[in-house]
Amino acid sequence: MIPTKTLIFAGVVAALSPGISMAQTDVNRGYLTDTNGRIVTSGTGLCWQHRDLDVPSATGPCIPAAQPVAAVAPAAPRPAAIAAAPPPAPRTAAPAAPPPQKFSFSGDALFAFDKAVLKPEGKAMLDGLVSKLDGVTYDEILATGHTDRFGSNGYNQKLSERRANAVKHYLVSRNVQAGRIDAEGKGETQHVTTKSDCPGAQATTKVRACLQPDRRVDVELKGGKTITGSR
Repeated sequence: MIPTKTLIFAGVVAALSPGISMAQTDVNRGYLTDTNGRIVTSGTGLCWQHRDLDVPSATGPCIPAAQPVAAVAPAAPRPAAIAAAPPPAPRTAAPAAPPPQKFSFSGDALFAFDKAVLKPEGKAMLDGLVSKLDGVTYDEILATGHTDRFGSNGYNQKLSERRANAVKHYLVSRNVQAGRIDAEGKGETQHVTTKSDCPGAQATTKVRACLQPDRRVDVELKGGKTITGSR
């Protein structure tokens, strides 16, 4: 004979849900489940639970064993925005080095005839050069003296050297900035006129005037660079 308690349980199950199964799992053990293993609840949300493992009763809200939940890794922190580096400041272009320069001064303007002492007007001409050098320094300044063809080679060589040295000493006295100021004489060897330009064997006034370009002192500036401020 089937116990009365068992028959009552079966009748309750059939009345509540024809698809209910008594199969139990570790998750819903002790609760009334359907054929899919889901816990059965009443219309008011109560669960049917076995008090003595064979008689289910509505005992309150379902409290099944916690379903295993996959661990969720914490969201990685968003990288802090990195401020773009400011663009590099534009480079200030270095001042272009002045090209080598050459100035030619008339020997007749600088000196009296056959002399190597600077005239006042000759000094004024060199002062003009000094003003042009303000703010620029040169590695080398070379003063070169030249004469015309009249006179002996030896004499003309000595005269050209004395005149070049006179110009050098004056520039030094004016504090011209240079690593080195040199002087040399070329005598009559680098004349710019020809005999056909100024014919004549005698040093007449006309011929001497024609030969004036040969009597000169050239000043060459080499290795120039701009400096800050002035002398």
